[in-house]
Amino acid sequence: MSLTRRDFARRSAITGAGVALTGSVGALATAPGALAAEETAEGGADRLGRDPGYGPLVPDPKGLLALPAGFSYRVLTHSGKTKLETGEFTPSNHDGTATFAGPRGVTLLVNNHELGGPRSRWTHPVPLTEGLVYDPAAAGGCTVVEVRRGGHVAEWVGIAGTATNCAGGSTPWGTWLTCEETEDRAGQNGMTKDHGYVFEVDPYDRRANRAPKPIKALGRYAHEAVVVDPRRGHLYLTEDASGPNGLLYRWTPPQGFEHGRGKLRTLADDAGVLKAPKCFDSGGRFVDDLSRATRIGTVYGVDWVEVPDRDARTVPVREQFDDGDITRARKLEGMWWGDGGVYIVASFARDESPVAHDGQVWFYHPARRTLTLKVLLGVNPDPSKDGAFDGPDNITVSPYGGLVIAEDGDGVQHLFGATERGRTYPIARNELNAGTPEKPSYSEFTGVTFSPDGTTLYASIQTPGILLAITGPWRRRHH
Repeated sequence: MSLTRRDFARRSAITGAGVALTGSVGALATAPGALAAEETAEGGADRLGRDPGYGPLVPDPKGLLALPAGFSYRVLTHSGKTKLETGEFTPSNHDGTATFAGPRGVTLLVNNHELGGPRSRWTHPVPLTEGLVYDPAAAGGCTVVEVRRGGHVAEWVGIAGTATNCAGGSTPWGTWLTCEETEDRAGQNGMTKDHGYVFEVDPYDRRANRAPKPIKALGRYAHEAVVVDPRRGHLYLTEDASGPNGLLYRWTPPQGFEHGRGKLRTLADDAGVLKAPKCFDSGGRFVDDLSRATRIGTVYGVDWVEVPDRDARTVPVREQFDDGDITRARKLEGMWWGDGGVYIVASFARDESPVAHDGQVWFYHPARRTLTLKVLLGVNPDPSKDGAFDGPDNITVSPYGGLVIAEDGDGVQHLFGATERGRTYPIARNELNAGTPEKPSYSEFTGVTFSPDGTTLYASIQTPGILLAITGPWRRRHH
């Protein structure tokens, strides 16, 4: 059933949806602890004087990862240094990651490797393991990392021959959906098959990953991330693209379809219905781009419009809609299911968007069909200086409350937390300088996710590709 503009406007008049829930000040949250409301005057502390984070970051003598006092890290995989079970070096360019509980205290991680274009471009592509290859010309894929209770680490290929595996998402049935952030067709960039699809990887059963098959029902475009609604069976997907800006998508399974291990790959290419959002504000006005929201707490009603040609045979999916048909956003990135809905990142907006910002986190409520702005980062005036956050990317819901976000901005790179009220605080800082002392350069963080028991935070430094396990005195955050 369509949620009409008039219906949403009437509901908003009653509930107050669409107003800034944190106050009337129009400033945008930028520095750690900042909020677009009265809390900014208190320097990030709440009304009881409690700081939202774990304290200042302590520089690392090894020059890799700064953490708060009491926290420590361990390197699990390092491209060009650690090796797979089959003897090849760990592939580079770590990205989206999820964890799975294995037997006898084992933690399994599926780790994307964002490697695009021909294999000759990369020193350490994902090895072309027999039976696990989609396109032998492509460099990307996933590895599975096994971390045993005693500390032993093993790694093997989960899928190979895919391209630009950026983010993805775990499923309620215990698999990983890896997303190709590319629109390359066979014959482009040396590829021998079409790309821009989602593939399923099973961390428990290596045989289930043989003969990889794209899930074409989910569309062909520059995929970023995906989440599964465990109640309704819908899949939500983000597109990281511009010219025009990309879209959020919702896939509805065909009637009678039951999710489960390996079931998605059995679907017909046109199974289910793929739709994009059309948003409107509390006054019933159409919203063309999510960057229009300039206050935390802004709420938009959402309707869904069917995609004409999901495989983009002649026209890219995002170009199949006219202005006024759908709502766009620049740099739609990480997603995570939690609190009964979907957290969605828009990494930044510049001249290609109506309003500039350095990051948004939205929450989609499926039952209410609303998008609510939870975190908003103003344009960072000097990314080279530590202290401000910009360019959120991968995201996870913390078992200790709030969100943990991987930064992919300019300058200094962090893992940072955000409380339920949108206040931010630092968790880690990348200190691996890939540039020079005069012109430092720091790679983005990726693949942020907690262990199944919540004791370890995993994240990667994308370049060269270092998977880290962070432990410490985690505690529930203040609101």
